[in-house]
Amino acid sequence: MAALLYAHYIKQKNIYDKPEYKYFVNGLILRIVGAISLGLVYFFYYGGGDTINYHQSANAYAKLIFVDTDAFFNGWFGGETNQYFSFNEFTGYPVYRKTDHHSFFVVRLLIPIVSLGFYSYFASAVLTALVTYGGLWKLYQTFLQEFPQLKRELAIACLFLPSCVFWGSGLMKDSFTLSAVGWFTYSFYHLFIKKERNLKLVLFLSISSFIILAIKPYIFFAILPGSILWLSNNFIKKIDNRILRSLAAPVLLGGAGIIGFIALDQMGDSLGAYKVDKVLDRAVVVQQDMKADYYGGKSFDIGDFDGSTSGVVNKAPVAIFAGLFRPGLWDVRNAVMLVSSLENTYLLLMTFFLLFKLKFFGFFKYINKNPLLLFSILFSLFFAFSVGLTVANFGSLVRLRIPELPFFVASIFIIKHYYEEQSGKKLKF
Repeated sequence: MAALLYAHYIKQKNIYDKPEYKYFVNGLILRIVGAISLGLVYFFYYGGGDTINYHQSANAYAKLIFVDTDAFFNGWFGGETNQYFSFNEFTGYPVYRKTDHHSFFVVRLLIPIVSLGFYSYFASAVLTALVTYGGLWKLYQTFLQEFPQLKRELAIACLFLPSCVFWGSGLMKDSFTLSAVGWFTYSFYHLFIKKERNLKLVLFLSISSFIILAIKPYIFFAILPGSILWLSNNFIKKIDNRILRSLAAPVLLGGAGIIGFIALDQMGDSLGAYKVDKVLDRAVVVQQDMKADYYGGKSFDIGDFDGSTSGVVNKAPVAIFAGLFRPGLWDVRNAVMLVSSLENTYLLLMTFFLLFKLKFFGFFKYINKNPLLLFSILFSLFFAFSVGLTVANFGSLVRLRIPELPFFVASIFIIKHYYEEQSGKKLKF
């Protein structure tokens, strides 16, 4: 209640100068509802799962401070110890430990949250929703800087998408990574596009990058090259001479792509299994594993492929389609999948309708009108390709794809706006 009162205070303080704050409290309430709903589904529908394991693990470490202070601080800061033997019936026993370093990093983030929540799952879930909401709000404000006339549409894309609200609000990896992507985009935009020199922005960019790399490095695999291309395209747009701009574009964009590739290659230790020279082989292994019978009909198949570049490129269309629009209504196997499929089917119809109205190629003409729009499309398509290629299980897909959704849905609304502005015709989705 105190958090909502404070959120209302922030809204009233800013709404006169920034009308978009009329969505601030509603967005926060919806994320709290999403965090609680996630817990209810996992407790009473699935009967257990990741979110409960994160809470149990963070609880155990949070209580460890009362049993063995040295082991607590060593564990919280990621030290390798025999602290497992310090746990007892009072603390409970963690599910995630140092050996699973991506999941254990989330536990480390959750330790202060569950302590403030007095070890209650739902209190901790609400606090997580509050902590991670800032990244989504900053992403919304970033889009508004470029497209202030699309307040409602961009609020839908950044704050109110059902999948992002449900999977990206509670005690899950996805809540922290989705928020970190929002902070990364916001700080990158103000530092490199708007040329603001602010130490806080450097801090936001560094922390958000660190969180993404620590929890889900494959997100960085998609966002870094897109960001470099965003910066290059922004520079090209500022060249007034049309001939010089045409000559500079392929050089700068090609150079940006090479720099992005080299940067990812040099970050091999941080990317782990997603290192450039390993990612294609990993995609083959994951696809073959997840198509096995023991996934009980919840898997999908984009067809066999080898680890060669040509084999992967041939699968790009079907992988992107899966990453953006599946599971669809034709894939439904349970109630949870039904909710996701309704959202995906509506998004598919929106996209096809816009492609039809713009006669397909017109869709791509508008993409190059704004560097942020180009970045959003490139990031969402490349992310969808990566997820669609390496994930063959719907249960994982509906969660893993949420970082791309705000960007892709925002892009659809922006292109629709450009079409209406140029043609003078209104489109209704």
